[in-house]
Amino acid sequence: MNKEGLTLRQAALLAGFGYLLTTPVFFIEFFIYPKLVIRGQIEQTVANIGSHHSLFLAAIFGYLVNFIGDVVAALGLYILLAPVNRAVSLLAAWLRLIYTTVALVGLLNLVTGYRMIITPEYMKSFGSAQFYAQINLLLHSFRYFWTMGLVIFALHLLVVAALLYRSGYLPKILGVILAIDALCLMAIELRPYFWPTANIGWIFIGTFGEIVFMVWLLIMGRRIAEPIVLKG
Repeated sequence: MNKEGLTLRQAALLAGFGYLLTTPVFFIEFFIYPKLVIRGQIEQTVANIGSHHSLFLAAIFGYLVNFIGDVVAALGLYILLAPVNRAVSLLAAWLRLIYTTVALVGLLNLVTGYRMIITPEYMKSFGSAQFYAQINLLLHSFRYFWTMGLVIFALHLLVVAALLYRSGYLPKILGVILAIDALCLMAIELRPYFWPTANIGWIFIGTFGEIVFMVWLLIMGRRIAEPIVLKG
């Protein structure tokens, strides 16, 4: 038991639970959001959201749960990795919290867009052309914010990977897996800015390392042995 009030085993389970809260976002990203938001067809997108506004609202709250899960995971990982180096573990936690803050600010664009679409007065006030342009900007802004946030998140993963590798009480392979995940994620999110024509979609498979980490935390986390020597 450390001064945060949790054992390493409990911290691992807490982090795993936080990761578990983030899993619905995959369903939203691959099934719900693409069904509603059609790239290059903003009129159809607005019609889709207007006809299925409860589904769009569910996606918004699904994203919110995802980001809450990130906060929970940040706390669990901080406690789990603090024995390796408390300052660096705190840095990792802060990076994830900064990512979450950026992503939540981006999510407000979806909230604003939703309110505009379900409120007919906005169409009358702006006129159809400006209204559609505003909705299009809001939907894209959500992605722009989240992309920049994910770059910060990738830095968080790199720090966590280094701590895992150095820990001595956690499998080194987890550090390697998360490092690969972080590099792949950073490459994907920075591609539109630095190499927009590059075909690197295949490296998406490398970003599934967190799923492996989550499963390990939930199944094997309860078997973690408390380190005998704690060094900062």
